[in-house]
Amino acid sequence: MRQQQGFAFGKQNYLLMLTGLGFIILGFLLMALDQEPFGFGVLGLTVGPITVLSGFAIEFFAIMMKSKSK
Repeated sequence: MRQQQGFAFGKQNYLLMLTGLGFIILGFLLMALDQEPFGFGVLGLTVGPITVLSGFAIEFFAIMMKSKSK
């Protein structure tokens, strides 16, 4: 008999991955919207990179989190 193989991740994992991807895109948009020359303003040096790093942390957590089995 062959056991049925499921997906590698559960629904909650995929939702967290999409959330992390949204944070990464938002962070890059914030860095691009900085009005200071060469992006040396608050958005380009502080808010944007912190948002991108938090997005990558969410992605890491989404991959490492064990999905709940039925």
